Amino acid sequence: MDSLAEIDLGPDRLTLRPARQGDLRALVDLIAADQLGATRDGVRDAADLAAYAAAFEAIDADPAHILVVAEQAGEIVGTMQLSFLPGLARRGALRAQIEAVRVADGSRGTGLGAAMIGWAIDEARRRGCALVQLTTDKSRLDAHRFYHRLGFVASHEGMKLAL
Repeated sequence: MDSLAEIDLGPDRLTLRPARQGDLRALVDLIAADQLGATRDGVRDAADLAAYAAAFEAIDADPAHILVVAEQAGEIVGTMQLSFLPGLARRGALRAQIEAVRVADGSRGTGLGAAMIGWAIDEARRRGCALVQLTTDKSRLDAHRFYHRLGFVASHEGMKLAL
């Protein structure tokens, strides 16, 4: 599949498409360019690249996950992962989980992030999901405002345990 969506964001159309193996380095660079990603992500050696490649292969092989690339004028300017989680709660509801949303610095404020999330919500509806959920770090106040603006509600307190 070449394109998930074509979105008009000004002079250059934006293409949302599934990530390809050749996109891996650009995606990791986007994740690592983030304020939190800078402390935990990036390719420093062959072992790092191998770990990202293994993760990419696992995501790509599982139809319950889509690693999305936002491409504009031939350049990767955004990414996110959309996962579909079956569960027993809510009468067996399917949930969509949005993860690792990143937009390149030069593309922020252009509507790209809203277009990506809008596509993810539409895809969740198309697949019969009962809800879309995401987490965002407590320190990301701009992200909180962004997601609130898109209709998300901070309804739960998330917790993590590093292993």
